[in-house]
Amino acid sequence: MSTISVALSRHLAEAHRERKQHYLAAPVFGRPEAAAAAKLFVVAAGPIEEIKRCRPLFDAIGQKTFIAGEEAHAANVIKLAGNFLITTVIEGLAEAFALGRKFGVDSHALLEILTESLFAAPVYRTYGSMIASDKFEPAGFKLPLGLKDNRLLLAAAEEATVPMPMASLIHDRFVAALARGLGESDWAAIARISYENAGLRKGAK
Repeated sequence: MSTISVALSRHLAEAHRERKQHYLAAPVFGRPEAAAAAKLFVVAAGPIEEIKRCRPLFDAIGQKTFIAGEEAHAANVIKLAGNFLITTVIEGLAEAFALGRKFGVDSHALLEILTESLFAAPVYRTYGSMIASDKFEPAGFKLPLGLKDNRLLLAAAEEATVPMPMASLIHDRFVAALARGLGESDWAAIARISYENAGLRKGAK
């Protein structure tokens, strides 16, 4: 259920097959507060009969289980793709708020307008609030873990010869944030790079 590489998922599936055992990949989407409330989204892949066997476990921790197919690594691809999209939301919000702040627009007013019109999804509300407040501690998902997932994504993309220029940009954001001592911060702290690049000091307006 961890976020692992596509290659490792394939290896584990084969190792279990050789031993006449069953293997499922079932990574989840959701921050710690969602886990505590049993509101995770589970993405399960592997033999369908084994997914059915494990369904009570998934139902105990999640609000919905998605079946991604009979090849276990498909779930890992989806998990990495989902995390990649979260980082692009973070980057997009950071750049938009940096622009707004430079023109004297209140970050929280901008967030309210965006999330009550075009971007009502929880991912925009959750990360938008953090970025608008420029507050990334305590971390729900630490920045080094985001970098790890980004590396796994880029490795999968390279294996499949899929150019992902946004993922490469996000990688540089993670490295820059670590260089600034943000290793204990939430992965949304990559927004600080956009603020700094715009000449903005720490602290929201």
